[in-house]
Amino acid sequence: MVLTMFLLFVLYIVFVAILSQYVGLFGIVVVMGLFSLGQFFFSDRLALYSMGAKEVEENEYPRLHATIGRLSQQADVPKPTVAVADTRMPNAFATGRSPSNSTVCVTQGLLQTLDEDELEGVLAHELAHVKNRDVMVMTIASFLSTIAFMIVRWGWLFGGGRNRQGGGVVVAILVSLVVWIVSFVLVRTLSRYREYAADRGAAAITGNPTALASALLSISGRMERVPQEDLREQSEMNAFFVIPIRSGFVGRLFSTHPPTEKRVERLRGMVDEMERR
Repeated sequence: MVLTMFLLFVLYIVFVAILSQYVGLFGIVVVMGLFSLGQFFFSDRLALYSMGAKEVEENEYPRLHATIGRLSQQADVPKPTVAVADTRMPNAFATGRSPSNSTVCVTQGLLQTLDEDELEGVLAHELAHVKNRDVMVMTIASFLSTIAFMIVRWGWLFGGGRNRQGGGVVVAILVSLVVWIVSFVLVRTLSRYREYAADRGAAAITGNPTALASALLSISGRMERVPQEDLREQSEMNAFFVIPIRSGFVGRLFSTHPPTEKRVERLRGMVDEMERR
C-alpha cells in the first residue's frame, strides 16, 4: 500500500511539473480542483442520493442501530449515521471524509440475505473503512487522475488553433493520457489493498473472520440472482460497495476490489492465526 501511494506521489509530481508549463490549461485545474473539493465535503450526501438511500432513526431499525453502536465502540470510532437503501441488491458501503462525519448504509437486500453474525462482519468491514479514513485517502489519490482525464477529454479546446500554444497543448494531452492510464491502474491497486485492510480490520473488531467470509460468499451468490437492470443502475457505486458489481473480464481486471475468493482465503487464514495465539 505504501509503495503504491509512493508511486502515485512520484507520478503526480512529474505530472504537475509538466502541466505547469502550459498556462492555458490552468482553467481545467481550477474547475476540477473546485469539483474535487465539493466531492470531498459532500461525498456522503452524493453517495446516498445515488443509491436512493435515506437516513433512518433508531426507532425504525433498532437492531441495526444497536449493532452499529456496539461495533463502533469496539472499533473505537464515533457511531456513524445509519442509512438504508430500498433495493434488492445485497450490499453495504461507508462514506464520509472523517470518522466524526461518516455514514454506513446497508440495502434492504443485504438485511434480507445475511444472518446476524454475517451482518456484523459486513458492518465491521465498513467501520474499518471509516476508521482508516479510506474515503478521504481515495479522494485525494484520485484527484490528479481526474484532472488528467479531463485534460485528455477537453484539452484540445485550449489548443489555440494554429498558434504556438497548439503544439504544447498536444504534448500536455499526451502526457495526461499516460498519467491517467498509469494512475488508473495504481488507484485501483491501492483500492484493493485497502479492501484487504478493511477485511483485516473487521476481523479484529469482531474477532470472527469466518462471519465476514461467509457474508462475502452469501452476497456474491445472491448478486447473481439480482436482475441486470438493478445492477446497471447501481454500477457507478462500485468503489463504495463491500462487493463490487461485476461486468465481464474487463470489469474484473480493473475492479476496485480483490476477487472474493482471495478475500475469503485471507480471512480463513486469519482464523488459523487467531487459533495459534
